[in-house]
Amino acid sequence: MKQLQTKYALEHTLPYDHYVNPEVFEKEKKQIFQNSWILAGHTSQVEKPGDFFTFDIADQPLIISRDKNNELSAMYNICPHRGSIVEKSECGNKKVFTCTYHGWTFHNNGKLNRAPNFGTNELGIHGCLTQVRLEVFQSMIFINLNPDAGPMAETYGEFMASLEKYTFLNSLKKIRTTQRVIDANWKAVVDNYLECDHCKIAHPEFAKTFDMKNYHIDLHDNFSCQYSELTNKSNEEQDEHANFYWVWPNLMVSIYPGKEGNMTTSQILPLAPDKSLAIYSYYFKTDEISEEQEELIRFVDQVRLEDFDLVELLQKGFHTNAFKQGVYSPTEYAIKYFHELYESAINSR
Repeated sequence: MKQLQTKYALEHTLPYDHYVNPEVFEKEKKQIFQNSWILAGHTSQVEKPGDFFTFDIADQPLIISRDKNNELSAMYNICPHRGSIVEKSECGNKKVFTCTYHGWTFHNNGKLNRAPNFGTNELGIHGCLTQVRLEVFQSMIFINLNPDAGPMAETYGEFMASLEKYTFLNSLKKIRTTQRVIDANWKAVVDNYLECDHCKIAHPEFAKTFDMKNYHIDLHDNFSCQYSELTNKSNEEQDEHANFYWVWPNLMVSIYPGKEGNMTTSQILPLAPDKSLAIYSYYFKTDEISEEQEELIRFVDQVRLEDFDLVELLQKGFHTNAFKQGVYSPTEYAIKYFHELYESAINSR
């Protein structure tokens, strides 16, 4: 585990140009988002053969589906004939996917079913949807657009091991999802998540709920973990506290153990240099949400709304000529770690 340095020297953040420059943004899509393990969804979205959902990352449209053999597949949502989008629905259940341009159809695993004006065997693999690397971890579905990428465990082994203690995770279902377009660069959203210096000012309810004097942010290989004790905790909550994980590059996972363990995830997807799509999902054991769980959702949503205002104000500042870059405070070491991972990835090729 990485520790905060005891001796502090003033250091500068990433240049603000990196939050507004279209050329930098295009490089990020290729170097980071098309080359990393990215959360796409959850197995509860594809429980039955024929179930599917679509997912876009860094301008690349995908289909994740379960075939008749109960196997999961991820593939580009692009017809090999002329490059048209195949599946236009966000989710559903189908026996075949149909390209409405020329009527090509594909099985749930991406293999060609029928191609008018061609013999099926004539096309071979050139008639199939292009496959994408897929792994399932704790019922979360991850994809990687790099066909040569190593397994998740090579990059996220420590994170995966840290979640083994939550034996309830595989019993959860995705119950609710909300989306919001944020007028801010994806890195600004991550930066904001990785420090809590702003919490007392911007999140009064959060600051009253958690012990801000003993708020911890621990750094690990390719992820961080934030936690603190509740200010007014019951006997049931004495031994277990919530953990707020950030996982490189764009995923936040919050796990609440308690008597009814649950989880939330936040995916921050890049849309433009100054726009991001935030996908917030809530996972519980049953479809019936209790009053306590509804209160948790309300609490989390309130904190997120407060953060939206902050990062959109940040983005306006990035466009000005006032400063070229910021500085890290002694307690913003998690942001600095994120920026180190970012620079390593963006300069890797």
